[in-house]
Amino acid sequence: MSLQLDSLAKSIDRLERSVKAANKLDTSDEDLQETVRAGVIQHFKVAYELSWKMIKRWLEENIVAASVDGVTQRNLFRLGAENRLIADPELWMDYHKARNSTSHTYNEDAAERVFAKATEFVHDVKYLLRMLKARND
Repeated sequence: MSLQLDSLAKSIDRLERSVKAANKLDTSDEDLQETVRAGVIQHFKVAYELSWKMIKRWLEENIVAASVDGVTQRNLFRLGAENRLIADPELWMDYHKARNSTSHTYNEDAAERVFAKATEFVHDVKYLLRMLKARND
């Protein structure tokens, strides 16, 4: 059974476009910067959530479903790396931690850390999408 990847692809596109927009901003307008950063963080949350769920679904469909059921995020990412869906499970754990800290983005330092991780995430989630597309049958 093939996975429906449209929602993941759209979320990645939105994240990538928002990161590009953030990089083009006039840094003198702090309100606009803060608003765009919040948009990047929101797009990161959506893309991250869809991505780990797609990893899990792919593993359930292509590996033994019981071996995926109830595993920790760390083990899920380890299995994803073993099956060449992602390159580095530790990076994905960093993204997981960033996702979990998005509820603290009222704190300027936390928001900046999540924003930085979100910009890094674009490369890795695009890799995941390529691997899923290549192996989606």
